Amino acid sequence: MELTDDARSLLIIQDYSKKPAIEGVQIITLKRFNDEGGSLTELVRLTDGKPDALPSFSVAQINYSELEAGAIKAFHIHEKQTDVWYVPPKDKILLVLVDQRENSSTTDVVMKLILGDCKSQLIVIPPGVAHGCKNVSNGLARIIYFVDRKFSADPETSDEKRLPWDFSGREIWETPKE
Repeated sequence: MELTDDARSLLIIQDYSKKPAIEGVQIITLKRFNDEGGSLTELVRLTDGKPDALPSFSVAQINYSELEAGAIKAFHIHEKQTDVWYVPPKDKILLVLVDQRENSSTTDVVMKLILGDCKSQLIVIPPGVAHGCKNVSNGLARIIYFVDRKFSADPETSDEKRLPWDFSGREIWETPKE
């Protein structure tokens, strides 16, 4: 089959290998076991209360969050807290990370990841990395996340800081048209 010259002049090859990375952000692939009756995913194995995959991380609280279809929850930033996120494989969330640490080798780098979407992963978000998410599926999406500091609603002790949802630009939340 031959393509027209107009189509050929517009062709590109999608490059899946060049994704920006942020210092300290970790993607941990989890074990998922399937059989004819369903599946099991090991979220965390603990030894003396510490996750085996993250030995320097101490779980202080485990949270569960839901996002309606199309909802954006952004941007959150913590000065001390580390988050570890898990999105179930049947859900699909766009996670946007922006490094706001002044002395980081990746300051201002933006990472965009799709969580869930048939994958079982943990994502480690270090302090100083702004993070937000958008439910890009047609149904409810869920996040289970572990933190190393207990939540406080008291403004004097809270590490739950916010930045505007569009602080990295409104277009960051748009789905690319192919």
